[in-house]
Amino acid sequence: MEFRPCIDIHNGKVKQIIGGSLLDEGDFAKENFVSDLDSTFYAKLYEKRGIRGGHVILLNGKDSPYYESTKEQAIRALNCYPQGLQAGGGITPENAMEFIRAGASHVIVTSYVFRDGKIDMEHLESIRDAVSAKRLVIDLSCRKKDGNYFIVTDRWQKFTEMVLSEETLDFFSEYCDEFLVHAVDVEGKAGGIEEEVAGVLGNWGKKTVTYAGGIRSFQDLELLYKLGRGKVNATIGSALDLFGGEMDFEKVLSFMEGT
Repeated sequence: MEFRPCIDIHNGKVKQIIGGSLLDEGDFAKENFVSDLDSTFYAKLYEKRGIRGGHVILLNGKDSPYYESTKEQAIRALNCYPQGLQAGGGITPENAMEFIRAGASHVIVTSYVFRDGKIDMEHLESIRDAVSAKRLVIDLSCRKKDGNYFIVTDRWQKFTEMVLSEETLDFFSEYCDEFLVHAVDVEGKAGGIEEEVAGVLGNWGKKTVTYAGGIRSFQDLELLYKLGRGKVNATIGSALDLFGGEMDFEKVLSFMEGT
């Protein structure tokens, strides 16, 4: 299990938010933490500690008046740590290579590969062809409904018809190098992990998968390690001391080194 850091950018600032609260209307999000430091501080820190595979996420839509400032922060982070970070948020075949050229090791997509709640095969193939499967991460972030965890798109507000399952992971694995999965219902709440989600990811275990959502303690990390069978990487947001939480960054790295 590896630690995968994050740099979430909203309205031009590095933030930690409650994931399910994010709305395009008014560029609203319930905030847990707003950093006084810009994205380059975090990128340089992650580079110094040799932590690779973190994700830089643009949380504003392209029509937002904040999009350009958010994008600028993302590009600066990628420039600071070439090939050390992944970029996501509004990625399409038309702009993917801009983030790759800026230094992203991979680009991350969710909404682009779905339409009207279903997989858009034309879009899925076009984004793969634009950057190659080796540089593509598919985000299968999910929310619970009717007893199942459904993939959600459009700032995590729209449910698709696709359930997170080993079959879903098998299907998409032909098109990407890694998966990123936010358990959206607990994202930003530091209230514990979604055990069912972690179990699905650990049982599958065929490619690199990063879990995000709800980690609040080292007990949660131990549980994720167990349920993920040591194969599932972890992102910690609001609970990390870098973002105002109580989990010590250096102790998290030491924990990971021991797994």
